[in-house]
Amino acid sequence: MTANPNATLSPEPQIGRRLDRLESVAKVTGAADYTHNLELPRMLHAKVVRSPHAHARILGIDTREAAAMPGVVHVVTAREVMRLIPDPHYGPAFHDQPILAIEKVRHVGEPVAVVLANDPHVAEAAAGLVIVDYEVLPAVFDEVEAAASKVLVHDALKPAGTFPDLKHLAGRKGTNVALDYHLRHGDVDKAFAEAAHVFDHTFKTQQVMHVPMEPMVTVAEPQDGGLLIHTASQSPSFVRIEIARLLGWPENRVQVKTRLLGGGFGAKLYIKLEALAVALALIARRPVRVALTMEEQFYTITKHATTFRIRSAVNAEGRITGRRCEVWWNGGAYADIGPRVTQKSGFTAGGPYDIANLDIDSYQVYTHLPPAGAFRGFGITQVVWGYECQADLIARELGMDPLDFRRLNLLENGRPHATGTVMKDAALRLVLDTVAKRMQWDRPIERGTGTLRRGRGIGLGFKALVAPTTSVATINLGGDGSCVLLISTVDMGQASDTAMAMVAADALGLKAEQIRVVHPDTDVTPYDMATLGSRSTFHMGNAVKLAAQDLLAQLAALADELGQPFNGIADAGALLRKKYGMPAGTLVGTGTFMPPYQSPDADGRSPDITPNWMIGGTGVEVEVDTETGHFRLLRIENVVDCGTPLNPKVVETQISGAAIMQLGMVHLEKMAFDAEGRLRNASFSEYKIPGIHDIPEHFGCEAVDAQQGTGPYGAKGLGESGCFGVASAVADAIHDAVGVRLFSLPITPEAVMRALLAQRGESLGD
Repeated sequence: MTANPNATLSPEPQIGRRLDRLESVAKVTGAADYTHNLELPRMLHAKVVRSPHAHARILGIDTREAAAMPGVVHVVTAREVMRLIPDPHYGPAFHDQPILAIEKVRHVGEPVAVVLANDPHVAEAAAGLVIVDYEVLPAVFDEVEAAASKVLVHDALKPAGTFPDLKHLAGRKGTNVALDYHLRHGDVDKAFAEAAHVFDHTFKTQQVMHVPMEPMVTVAEPQDGGLLIHTASQSPSFVRIEIARLLGWPENRVQVKTRLLGGGFGAKLYIKLEALAVALALIARRPVRVALTMEEQFYTITKHATTFRIRSAVNAEGRITGRRCEVWWNGGAYADIGPRVTQKSGFTAGGPYDIANLDIDSYQVYTHLPPAGAFRGFGITQVVWGYECQADLIARELGMDPLDFRRLNLLENGRPHATGTVMKDAALRLVLDTVAKRMQWDRPIERGTGTLRRGRGIGLGFKALVAPTTSVATINLGGDGSCVLLISTVDMGQASDTAMAMVAADALGLKAEQIRVVHPDTDVTPYDMATLGSRSTFHMGNAVKLAAQDLLAQLAALADELGQPFNGIADAGALLRKKYGMPAGTLVGTGTFMPPYQSPDADGRSPDITPNWMIGGTGVEVEVDTETGHFRLLRIENVVDCGTPLNPKVVETQISGAAIMQLGMVHLEKMAFDAEGRLRNASFSEYKIPGIHDIPEHFGCEAVDAQQGTGPYGAKGLGESGCFGVASAVADAIHDAVGVRLFSLPITPEAVMRALLAQRGESLGD
């Protein structure tokens, strides 16, 4: 008897359902489980003493008054940490960040000491009593200046060697350059020599913060012979690996549990508070909670500020024939995953265009500012800002419509990207045309009257999926035929639990609501590299589908063994009862997914540099007041290629969420540092994020009809695609309205007004 492992009894496909999130009721009723709410018996609370200087030598730390305060249990410095962990440095790219500052501090806000107390308010008060004596040293803050400075942030670097794509890291000795990626394609010198037009512009982006609504929090709990770490992390598997390495323990002595996250956006990736919490818990021999305030998060991880110089050679027809890109990434005091941002986003800095001759230099630079790492978009928004702003400037200089200029130069499927990887399943043209259609680009725009002028702009960006990475999924089938999905993908608001349940259910012939999803627990759920970079739908989705197929194949084999017909998952309970004589036994389906990848060669090129491309386009209409510089967004249209939408209801919110978050970077958010590197606006009273009044009345979202051939059911990620083209579209709309171009973010009314006055030969002082 031959069984069909792919047979299904469910007539209703799960892929494409407009399904409410599985956890939605728990969230709105307050029953959802967050690490921030965790309380443990005998738990101590930690409060951190932070450096007031950007670069200084630590001459001494006096903890006596703090230790004598009633209720204080311990005051910990690097000296105590090093007795437990002789080399307490961590990081995903370089082991460059100490658990507590050793001998020197390298940015304002760096942890220097920690007070432990039974009450968090006592710990906070005692932290103010710790006296630290410093010798202030010279500091560097600008990424371009730091790249050439003799003032070094680090005297020596120790590459982590954890990830295959970063194993070559060494850094440049005697400099602040942690990584420099170079791409060389064609003959750029010849292209510029033969060009009809040459364009040379520099664009800048600012340092900003992720501001997740659930602040970073970790609770470390010593156990017999091991540790249990409860943490709000996007990468529990990496946390386990890194903590085990620091302690010199086997991984099976370290357990990491992650609940729902109240937002992450890259802030909670790799290792943040976990090493500190672990060291404190082992020193105190009690559970320790390290929970940051919103202000403290500004000193922990940020988005890279950048300087992007882009020079383009263009022929008489308007085609880009050559381009040189130089991008400097302000990595702050510690590398975190910045080198990967520099490499992965650096190789797309030339834009989604078919350019025969292209040179790219991308530099990750240490400075004495808070560290920078992964942030929604993973560096793509910074380079899109540069290459799309220049696309508009070129088009205007040549008298071309900005849409026509893009259409002329667009990279098509089947053509090789400058890296040498052939573009496949990348709906660049469809996304661009759909934005134009939604904006009614072929119709004249109402330009406004008097001092209120209107304009419109368009932006298009693309992103390569991070590779190589691995995801593993398992599906446990119980004796009654019910299924439990075990994955280490972290649901942080992107509805990954729901999406993965839909993939498993569709493959098994069930409904998504019938699948129970277990949240990450490294003692239970299998390895996943991390929840980042819009990788989960593609990587974990494929792993889940493979696990479901493996489970069905095992059931089919069991049916053959028992001589029973098999028509799908509905037969599972009966088959197990027949085998064991009762509802008993467990079958485990396993799926492992790691797409192919080939490291770049000496020219930065590879025929297989990414498994897929994410596409996002935006159209914007604005109204600008020429008397004040204030501008108002009238319309925004966001279009993405995410392949097949697994859950269209969630897809719409992901697109809009990405676009709204990027609007904050466009005209509101900026970490404002003084000349000594002190942050002046580390609170929501001064650091503004978008609110409901910042969203235009006409706010459109669409996923185009496309398919990712290698994705689960044709799907790929989209959590970042909606943010790509927003900034440049706003800048071009303002340019279209009043004829001034802004080269730095954020675009504020003051910046617009200054540009308008400069256009008229005036200044704010006139």
